Amino acid sequence: MDWNRVEGNWKQVKGKVKEQWGKLTDDDIDQIAGQRDQLEGKIQERYGIAKDRARQDVDSWFGRLP
Repeated sequence: MDWNRVEGNWKQVKGKVKEQWGKLTDDDIDQIAGQRDQLEGKIQERYGIAKDRARQDVDSWFGRLP
């Protein structure tokens, strides 16, 4: 799966994002709208982690998607 499929199926993926990163609000998830850089930025902001760590977390999560 490539990231374009995540963007295209954002409505279905939103629940998985919420499960993984519970601190993200519904408004955050709606703003992200499938954009990877937005997702990384919101994770970084809500969890207070470095950008590299947020990128690694997203990579790990993305690798586990069916």
